[in-house]
Amino acid sequence: MTRRLLAVAIGLLVLGCACLAALLLGARTLSLDDLLATMRGEQSEAAIIILQLRLPRLLVGLSVGAALGLAGAIIQLITRNPLGDPGLLGINAGASLAVLLAAACFEAVEPRLIIALAAAGAALAAVAVQALAGRQGGEAGPIRLVLAGVAVTAFCIGIGQAIALSDPDRLDLARNWRVGSLSGDGGTILPGILAAIGVGGVLALLLAPGLDLLALGEERATTLGAAIAPIRIGALLAVVLLAGGAVAAAGPIAFVGLAAPHIARRLGETAARTLLPLAALIGASLVLVADVIGRIAAPPAEIPVGIVAGVLGAPLLLLLARHRRNLA
Repeated sequence: MTRRLLAVAIGLLVLGCACLAALLLGARTLSLDDLLATMRGEQSEAAIIILQLRLPRLLVGLSVGAALGLAGAIIQLITRNPLGDPGLLGINAGASLAVLLAAACFEAVEPRLIIALAAAGAALAAVAVQALAGRQGGEAGPIRLVLAGVAVTAFCIGIGQAIALSDPDRLDLARNWRVGSLSGDGGTILPGILAAIGVGGVLALLLAPGLDLLALGEERATTLGAAIAPIRIGALLAVVLLAGGAVAAAGPIAFVGLAAPHIARRLGETAARTLLPLAALIGASLVLVADVIGRIAAPPAEIPVGIVAGVLGAPLLLLLARHRRNLA
């Protein structure tokens, strides 16, 4: 119990530092005095920057990171695949393609419809990956799932690029969003995003005991009395809501869902009821840190968080692949 509390305390501490950095660092660096003055209600240019620009961006980053961390942990548990991630398994790309299709077909899309479209695209991509990776008489293996995810991701990205090139002026505003960015107007649909992510998160926590059993394998889980089909359907619904909400807010951001559960396990957590919330904390921290790095790396320009996360996450993927050669 002490180790579990220590892991959660470390996660909260890192998240707190990331939140503070997200409020103070950027094109203009603010001080703690500026933040305290804003909290006291004093009106200033720093207060405008914090309240109107950085705080909404912080809330979106927290939501997106927590959703991706949770989704990655769920995928890794139900597939027993250490490379499971909404980005690697095509879910992010499917959600992104659905939103781009809507942007190309309609002049304006309602915020609530964006979330629904992203969730639908995520669901279709998940079903396509499972269908491509599945084999008769057994469950899909980790390598087959990753290969199927790469294929679905490539297909969705290709279609998305074709859509963008067909009408570049109309879709220019979505350019940063397509590579994963917190600098857009994700804050305008924040209530809907929080609702989708909240429902997905609660569902994931309710399924935690079943996810622990499913992580042992279908045969052992069935022997222990687990209802495999309802657990899988509930987990898929949670992932769709979490990944769809995250993509609707910030576009596709890779590797966060892969890294967060692994870092949580490094802290000693393997039980789903603790692994899931800890992965959410770490995922939120990773997105905020990547966003801050993107803001200060090349001022006054900004590097989208999706690019920073990809640069930081690619070495992690290589390390995981190197240490898990027995997956094959």
